[in-house]
Amino acid sequence: VQLQASGGGLVQAGGSLRLSCAASGRTFSRYSMGWFRQAPGKEREFVAAITWSGGNIAYADSVKGRFTISRDNAKNTVYLQMNSLKPEDTALYYCAARERQPTVVVYKIPREYDYWGQGTQVTVSS
Repeated sequence: VQLQASGGGLVQAGGSLRLSCAASGRTFSRYSMGWFRQAPGKEREFVAAITWSGGNIAYADSVKGRFTISRDNAKNTVYLQMNSLKPEDTALYYCAARERQPTVVVYKIPREYDYWGQGTQVTVSS
């Protein structure tokens, strides 16, 4: 499985970006997907996750109400719509896939994922 993240960039505080993560593989619809981010000098942290069907979704408290995760299984793609961006959202954003028995559980810990994309940089200026 290969994951290709895109959509990052430089935006002013209050602005919006939409990240995309395109996945290879014929069984994308079975994957649980997640977005994580890592700022310089900090550990990788959970941002949002979605189950294989899109039926269950979870967000970090810091992005709740501002970010929206979604997926299009026909396009093998997961999205992260980011609104009302803040300087503290600046980080390298990674998408991750979990290729195991589909469940309704939303996974928030990096080690629970099997595959990672290369990351896309989001920089929010004040």
